[in-house]
Amino acid sequence: MRYSILLAFSYVLLSSNSLISFAEDTLRPNQALTNGQTLVCSSQRFELGFFTPGSSNNSFLGIWYKNILPLTAVWVANRDDPIVLGSSSASLSLGSSGFSISTNESLTVWSVNVSAVLSSPILQLLDNGNLILTEESGAGSEGYVFWQSFDYITDTLLPEMKLGWNLSTGFNRNMTSWSNSGNPSTGVYSFSVDQPDQAPQLVVRRQSTVKVNRWGPWDGVRFSGSGELSPNPVFTPIFTISSEDVYYTFKLVEESTLSRFVMNPDGTLMYYTWRASDNEWGSVVTLQLSTCDGYGICGPYGSCDTNGPSCVCLKGFAPKSPQEWQMLTWTRGCARKWDLDCKNGDGFVRYEGYKLPDSSFLFANRSLSLKECEAECLKSCSCTAYTILDIHARGGDCVMWFDELVDMRNYPDGGEEIYIRMARKEIESIADAKKKKRMKVIIIIIVSSLGGMLIFGVIICMVNRSRKTKRRLRRAQSSDNPYQVHREELQEDDPELPILDFDTISAATDQFSLERKIGEGGFGTVYKGVLPSGQEIAVKRLSVHSGQGLQEFKNEVALIAKLQHRNLVKLLGCCIQREEKMLIYEYLPNKSLDQFLFDRTRKEVLTWRKRFDIIIGIARGLLYLHQDSRLRIIHRDLKASNILLDNEMKSKISDFGTARIFGGEQTEETTRRVIGTYGYMSPEYAMSGHFSVKSDVFSFGVLVLEIISGRKSSGFHHPEHDLNLLGHAWNLWNEGNLLELLDAQIEKASSVNEVTRCIQVALLCVQQRMDDRPTMSTVLLMLSHENFVMPQPREPGFVTELLSAGDTSSTGKHLHTANDVTVTILDGR
Repeated sequence: MRYSILLAFSYVLLSSNSLISFAEDTLRPNQALTNGQTLVCSSQRFELGFFTPGSSNNSFLGIWYKNILPLTAVWVANRDDPIVLGSSSASLSLGSSGFSISTNESLTVWSVNVSAVLSSPILQLLDNGNLILTEESGAGSEGYVFWQSFDYITDTLLPEMKLGWNLSTGFNRNMTSWSNSGNPSTGVYSFSVDQPDQAPQLVVRRQSTVKVNRWGPWDGVRFSGSGELSPNPVFTPIFTISSEDVYYTFKLVEESTLSRFVMNPDGTLMYYTWRASDNEWGSVVTLQLSTCDGYGICGPYGSCDTNGPSCVCLKGFAPKSPQEWQMLTWTRGCARKWDLDCKNGDGFVRYEGYKLPDSSFLFANRSLSLKECEAECLKSCSCTAYTILDIHARGGDCVMWFDELVDMRNYPDGGEEIYIRMARKEIESIADAKKKKRMKVIIIIIVSSLGGMLIFGVIICMVNRSRKTKRRLRRAQSSDNPYQVHREELQEDDPELPILDFDTISAATDQFSLERKIGEGGFGTVYKGVLPSGQEIAVKRLSVHSGQGLQEFKNEVALIAKLQHRNLVKLLGCCIQREEKMLIYEYLPNKSLDQFLFDRTRKEVLTWRKRFDIIIGIARGLLYLHQDSRLRIIHRDLKASNILLDNEMKSKISDFGTARIFGGEQTEETTRRVIGTYGYMSPEYAMSGHFSVKSDVFSFGVLVLEIISGRKSSGFHHPEHDLNLLGHAWNLWNEGNLLELLDAQIEKASSVNEVTRCIQVALLCVQQRMDDRPTMSTVLLMLSHENFVMPQPREPGFVTELLSAGDTSSTGKHLHTANDVTVTILDGR
């Protein structure tokens, strides 16, 4: 027998034979399971039988979810020993020493044999999807499991399955992909627990040897560099490490949920949940999110920067080949600036916020302090780094590295600290730099204390005057192009950003002809263009009289150039020449969401499924801005016209001219200059200029209500009341008539539960108090998981339409912004 029985997953079709279930979940020695017959567990969740994947001519014994179509297999027995249809039929039978699959020619295709002789063996399918070989009730070995399918995972990891090692026997339970979606034979990718007797980690391999992705080592809470496997509202990860077992598994928060991890044929790891309302599997977690998840792309002592993605050398190191580094070839990595000299006082430098490197070594099976671990590492000249992890839940395990440090990345939200061995000269250089910095701080404090606020104010004035003088000189030197100075500043801020000249853009847009015009907004006009290479582009040409000045323009360029996400529009370059300011984006043929959503004819293409996908895409883009990018970014002008659609109607957030960056632990700010679009602004921002991530959440909630209803928030009118779209949705919520909000273009039976869930999420986002609104990470979980328990929303902010500046027919509050725009906001009812 070949014990390469590993987990399987795919969408497959049922064979032409109708399936007939046994009356129970158990197969006994006097029975045989043939084509068309199945075992069904007592919970009616899983089914065992013979199936044919897709258009294949082969049959396999497997376990799948009952009553879910297309058939979704979670385990395959004879994955590498298929039964050819037409030439023979197969049956599963049970004996005293195991069970086997045989053809009608009495040829054994696949078998399981155990060392014991069983007097009353049974093969039973349990409610968790595990197939076990045990003894019938009353037999001498009753309750002992002689064999179980959970030990032989294919491409699917179910709750309670153990991914990992039995250290006593050396048995490894790992996942292996299918060859393709229609062939369950062993594929080229595997997922397993690596280094079980050292500092365990998770590794994806190709062809069993080539590392493709890695997460680890385990730090007592999660695997280093893998926030997706941390505790969350959907499932609880469990990692067990002892003298006998080292394995990973997970437990569902809501046990009625159908969920599973899958190793796809292309090597990607996904976590799926079943959406009964849509009759489909939905992806909740993807482990490989960016290029930085690839193994060792930055080489030794290189760290991958998620916001690039690009590679940087750790401090104290420099690229081995600067020429290759400039050409974005990083695999050779970095080298030390000073060679180590073990006998001349090497030391260690602390690095924070990193995914820990590969090939870690657990020093001793006991708890050590940080100082003790450092002393042990110093004893060996080949020890290159160390740290303390809580691997065994005992306070501190000393982990060391004895080779070049490979596969690191910056991981500011949950990264680890590591102490890297450095030469004495490098440490002295760092110490000197710290001393100089400390002295500068002391001098500044003394000068500030003696001089007081007056001297400080004079210094600021002098600095500003000096800067203005320099700018005037640079402008005078650039008389042919007064904007040259700003172009140079942009090039300095981001050397990799392409700066295109005016003539190239003019030629690409046929001299900005009307035929090329595809849109117009408050800051200017958008044109379609074609570069000489044939690439289609969208050119945002800012009006000379637009509200967006040079600062907003530079802000948008600096922001978008560093953002890389599938749900954010991609900036290709910019142009600042001849008093022109232009941004060059990827061309999206379907333009903006508002041109479909608010057009009676074009909105017909926006089925509920497409609208829901658009909502999910916007949520993922906002989550990236708020949490997953290096700095927290507040968009401040999220609206339908700033959501672009690609050729597959996937949503991308655009227009970052008014966006603000929050650094460090900053979460909110107040401004006197309120910029944005009324109808989408949160109450605290519109009334007092106070904005935060919760301001974007409010705008997202308004946008979701627009997508669901197909109605604009601003200018909304209803014949029975004077409420705006938010107030109308709130009324329907209280009356229990939520589906009345749904756009008439959409069939009411589309997905009642999903529509209702989206409206509830939107109402939670537009609540009056910012503290009541959820974060975008919670919003995405609520949208993606139908069993997520959501709170009841409270009354929204701005439930009545804002009056124009000249309307004095109703009492209200007048808001004066920095640009003297007055808006009347009525009190909510």
